[in-house]
Amino acid sequence: MQYLVLIYDNEQVWNDMPQEKSQKLFGDYMAYTQELSKAGVLRGGDALKPVATATTVRIRDGKTLTTDGPFAETKEQLGGYYLIDVANLEDALKWAAKCPSAAFGSIEVRPVMSIDKPA
Repeated sequence: MQYLVLIYDNEQVWNDMPQEKSQKLFGDYMAYTQELSKAGVLRGGDALKPVATATTVRIRDGKTLTTDGPFAETKEQLGGYYLIDVANLEDALKWAAKCPSAAFGSIEVRPVMSIDKPA
């Protein structure tokens, strides 16, 4: 079953982080990605650009409205994701716990809905 591992961090923590610490954390992410890959569970993933680059789209009364920034004001922003394919939620949670940002941010694990494609 596929799960999205959504990584939420406070962008300001990253911005304020000393370069030495951010380089170590980046290395931790590269090791985590390699571990997912070697285990054969990684299906995709990427870091996202800062939340200031986001645009939110809403349709209200038949009109398309766009606003700069994310949908909701939060202390943590979605910073990236991994798409993994594992046997069950328990396995997905084990992988999420290994994500480097779990130590200071939060990791949301969400099953991917399987929608049958028409033939």
